[in-house]
Amino acid sequence: MQPLISTLPLMQMASGDELSLQLYRFVGESPGKKVYLQSNLHGAELAGNAVIHRLIDWLSGLEPAQLQGEIWLVPVCNPLGVNTRSHNFSSGRYNPYDGRDWNRIFWDYESATADSSDAIATFAQSHLESEPDTIVQAYRQQILAAFQIKAVQLEDPPGMPVHELYAARLQTLALDADYLIDLHSSANRGLIYLYYFTERAAAARMFGLQFAALLDNYDGDAFDEAFIKPWLALESAFKALGRHLRLEIEAYTLELGAGMELSPVAVEQGLQGIQHYLSEKGVIMGVPLPTVETRELVMTRTSQFTKYFAPVGGFLRSRVEPGTWVRAGTVLYSLLCFNKSGQLPSLKPIRAEHAGLVYDVSINQAFNQGEYVLAVLQPDD
Repeated sequence: MQPLISTLPLMQMASGDELSLQLYRFVGESPGKKVYLQSNLHGAELAGNAVIHRLIDWLSGLEPAQLQGEIWLVPVCNPLGVNTRSHNFSSGRYNPYDGRDWNRIFWDYESATADSSDAIATFAQSHLESEPDTIVQAYRQQILAAFQIKAVQLEDPPGMPVHELYAARLQTLALDADYLIDLHSSANRGLIYLYYFTERAAAARMFGLQFAALLDNYDGDAFDEAFIKPWLALESAFKALGRHLRLEIEAYTLELGAGMELSPVAVEQGLQGIQHYLSEKGVIMGVPLPTVETRELVMTRTSQFTKYFAPVGGFLRSRVEPGTWVRAGTVLYSLLCFNKSGQLPSLKPIRAEHAGLVYDVSINQAFNQGEYVLAVLQPDD
């Protein structure tokens, strides 16, 4: 099975060159779910590109009858970000035109539409007895109709700022998906783990990873959040009317270790996780998969993440590594602090406020006061 390859215009530069995206679309023999995967939304987060390359190779070796539905793959989904450099450092986390985080710019139906709350409640009331497939189809059309107003603005004479232009182009590819997976890495040095949303814990386990975090505290403007937020709002509207409904719409962010690296371990775990998820969901059928190492899943939530920032300026002298379990009171790191007050340099230890797992550390080793150093998560009991 070979993919349908499309090159999609993104924006034109002053030089006349065209920035574009490349889409690899695998279409099965029978209709089914649409799966959308993308990578490299932040410029320094590279490992997802290697995962998508491996997925293209794997899917190319299958028969159309083994795929039910469609799989859309978009590597290097942010060419502006990935080409941004500062010396040898691949930065590209922020839009250089306005300073916005590239993954905090996306449109979601619930927030962007003035009367969306009333519209969602009205929709739920009118479909209180409808079948889930009917609900998904009708609600998706409602979202797409609202988005079309923004899409039309792409061609309007006033134009759109860079972040809105980019967001609209990218979201056009994914809004009608059933399953969305956004491949990221830490901007620093981090673990391999999954972000998931409410009512999706069982599906999150299908990836077979060691760590998963429930997004229980978010704004809705990240790519995965913007995609699923209106669907979660619809489920809440049904719940308020007495119907508990879990729609077959899912979104995940898969974090693949450290930034600026294509770690073989991260790439392999990412590939295997996606393969098993697609198989468990029935998108891929009749394909034997390699047995993966059985890992005890540690589940947490984003409200239980604690980031540590330097309380004073200084240079790193010691620090625990990502993946280290710590107790309350454990020294997480120490700073060598110089001064301009006639005193000798000193070492300042910083201790953990609570027990947990160190899941991310800054690549920097010199800190101004207030700069990020590391982060600790507390697992669910």
